[in-house]
Amino acid sequence: MPTRRNSCGAPAVAAAAPVVAPPKRGAAAATGDWSVTLEEAAAQVNPHIRCDSDALARFAARIYQQCVLGKIRPPASPLNHRWLAPGGVYQGQWLWDTMFVVDLLSILPDQRDVIREVFQNYWDFQARWDAAMPEYRHGMVANVMFPEQPGKDWKTDFAFSQIPILGWGLERVYQRTKDLELVRQCLGPLERFHEWYWRERDVAGTGLVGLGAYSGDVQHAKFETFDFECNLDDLQMTPHPQRKGAAEGAWYGNVCVPGNTAYLLMGEQGLARLAEIAGDQAMAERRRKRLDRGMLAMREHMWDQAAGTFLAVDRDSLKKIPVATIGSWIPLTAGVPTQEMAARMAETLATDDWATPLPVPTVGRHDPRWKSDGFWRGDVWPATNYQIATGLANYGYDDLAAKIVDASVANALTAGISEHYDSVSGKPLGVGGLGMSCTLLAMVLDGLSGNYHAQVAKGL
Repeated sequence: MPTRRNSCGAPAVAAAAPVVAPPKRGAAAATGDWSVTLEEAAAQVNPHIRCDSDALARFAARIYQQCVLGKIRPPASPLNHRWLAPGGVYQGQWLWDTMFVVDLLSILPDQRDVIREVFQNYWDFQARWDAAMPEYRHGMVANVMFPEQPGKDWKTDFAFSQIPILGWGLERVYQRTKDLELVRQCLGPLERFHEWYWRERDVAGTGLVGLGAYSGDVQHAKFETFDFECNLDDLQMTPHPQRKGAAEGAWYGNVCVPGNTAYLLMGEQGLARLAEIAGDQAMAERRRKRLDRGMLAMREHMWDQAAGTFLAVDRDSLKKIPVATIGSWIPLTAGVPTQEMAARMAETLATDDWATPLPVPTVGRHDPRWKSDGFWRGDVWPATNYQIATGLANYGYDDLAAKIVDASVANALTAGISEHYDSVSGKPLGVGGLGMSCTLLAMVLDGLSGNYHAQVAKGL
């Protein structure tokens, strides 16, 4: 594993640049659903984030307006606490999206209680779920938690999870706030979530994570990851390979994916370190055992030297599925590759297949299914670019990381903040101001850029 980069620091920069006059509120309202003005966002952000240019300071304020502060929602049963909505067509509080938002929200000192409430929503759901479900399902947190909706049943309509990033997000928040009470609030239910994930998504016992849904719907299972990835085109749902019984269904996908496995390992790293901070050495040791086993399994079964990256595998035969997708690169972020593997991955990312005009596409452009604006089939997402760049920098490939980050930020400065982008034209796609697109600022704050510089003000 590489040396861990300081994920909340950045190079020193000039004094904070003032935010100039914003566009009229009507212009923002026409393109998004945020509930704060740019002036209000700037007033909260300027004391805490220092940028080296007026343009970047304006961009930071827009990120907070559209993606962070504008996503806070009041309690709405059964969400008994404030929650974060992605925006646009995406309602409810999600797993993957929300962690990127709380990371930036934690820079603002007056948001501590909001963040505690956001995490508590997950644990409230887990408790409700456990009370209604058989023991083997205990510990799950759904991919999204909705306010009550007519005709929707939370026990059946949302009976699947999502990318297991909660441990990573909790550690990011702790790094910024040192909120030990939040850590203690989360450790127990977070470990139960991790144990559910290993029990119900590593059903073959190989140390590799698959997909599933208690609804038996194959698309619901795909929703647990980057849901239209090409390596999932032949995904099938099967019964549990060991557990038998009349109540069993075809709830388990037959493909293990590198993306979700790597995310769970990232979560285990965060959980182990936080358990140590909280004084629970036994928990830290339990998590490290899970981590070590998963690392070895990924290297042994998912690494493909010819492809230059990690590939999905058939759950039962461990035969590789011969297509690299965006999830193939997430192991970099989790520190899974050896240094030699990482060198091969960097070499592959620099090829024409992946170095599109706006990198990094969600499938290589020489794949016959690639389309520059294809949803998880050739497009570009800020959150995955952020994490790929983080992984590259952790292994010493700072120049390649900066190339990805600088292209991402430059495009957003001209095209606007959006859910995803065309990998050739840079055209914005999907929801404008989507919450997790706040990673366009996080990648700069983490010191991953060559051309743009910002940092959290000293003392925070």
